[in-house]
Amino acid sequence: MTRIAPLAPHEAGSIVRLTYRFATRRFGEVPEPFAVLAHHTRVLAAAGVAETAAEKACTVLPAAVREIAVYRVAWTVGCSWCVDFGSMLMRLDGLDLARLEHIADYATSPLYSEDERAAIAYADAMTATPTTVTDDQVDDLVRRFGKDGVVELTFQIGLENQRARMYSALGITDQGFSTDSCRVPWAEGSVPDGAEGSLRP
Repeated sequence: MTRIAPLAPHEAGSIVRLTYRFATRRFGEVPEPFAVLAHHTRVLAAAGVAETAAEKACTVLPAAVREIAVYRVAWTVGCSWCVDFGSMLMRLDGLDLARLEHIADYATSPLYSEDERAAIAYADAMTATPTTVTDDQVDDLVRRFGKDGVVELTFQIGLENQRARMYSALGITDQGFSTDSCRVPWAEGSVPDGAEGSLRP
């Protein structure tokens, strides 16, 4: 149960309901973070713009490197929603999900490339409090991915730290995206007569 209840469609204004419809068409269901952030429509809009811009901008790194670093942050912080949603995105990208079971042993597992190990180690160093990133580590990443790649990797790791910590604080947990099921309350039951409860297109 989230610490702030998701805003149901019948309680939301027209812009939020439109956002819910768009999210449902794209992801199959409304991501629960959207429904919690919907209590503050300007924050919801800001988050949506930022996520869309980041998705369009971040195209330098191989998807496998970017996604495994982001997954590692979610796993480390303990955001089950981010782990769930990230697994779905990796599945849709055609990436190997079986190796996620070995993320704790990434340094020695043959399932990870040297580039992926370097990205995961960087995610760990950035996620530590205080951070433990070193000059040598960044120099190595620049050799692997270029300066633009390191900027992109740093941005993605920082963004996932923001997401994971925010969603964990709000009590948002796994929603079933990685297993094609959903836990948003109104998607599983009925809503009052006349309310717009079904978000499926």
